[in-house]
Amino acid sequence: MTNALLLKSIPYEEFDYQTLLDVVHGYARPRMKISAMLAKGDIIRVKKGLYILGEPLRRRPFCRELLANLVYGPSYISLEYALHYHGLTPERVEAVTSVTCGRSRTFATPVGTFSYRMIPLEAFRTGMDRVELDDGRSFLVAIPEKALADRIVADRGAGISTQKELHEYLLSSLRIDPGGLRELDPVRVAEIARAYRSRRVKLLADLISRLHRRGGR
Repeated sequence: MTNALLLKSIPYEEFDYQTLLDVVHGYARPRMKISAMLAKGDIIRVKKGLYILGEPLRRRPFCRELLANLVYGPSYISLEYALHYHGLTPERVEAVTSVTCGRSRTFATPVGTFSYRMIPLEAFRTGMDRVELDDGRSFLVAIPEKALADRIVADRGAGISTQKELHEYLLSSLRIDPGGLRELDPVRVAEIARAYRSRRVKLLADLISRLHRRGGR
């Protein structure tokens, strides 16, 4: 059986080692078969235990967001990548950025860089959403309010002590879309601020509340 026919047994572009073993279990030396498939480029090892189909055999683009959840966990997409994903910032982000309640890690893989920033457990539990894919699977991503809160907490070098300074930082340094900023939910930001117990996130909650009261002026 050719590798192309063999890999038709794998339903998705992203799969784990056990799925791969199940496909090659009929071979006398399944691990050698896997090594040959890797060498030929029919499959790509993203990290130990996690693979995607190689480009010649790929039926559709692989999902970087789904891979981000699988590379290291527990985690969900947030920070710069989520801000762009939600349309709050203009620049496309190359690395997929996530938050985790484990230790901070960065993984350089054949399909891109995945970075994970540790945040407090209570903050981690707040503000995540599940995005359903067409094939029935899903990945976790921060809601816009949480992605922004994670981002401003991560930037320890920014000297921010007032709402005015924070507003200027969001518009100038982070290039947050002003319209998107006005659309953030002040109740959600306030909930996130209580979970974070961060003065900077409390400033963000107060700022978003003021923008709503004044119609964004």
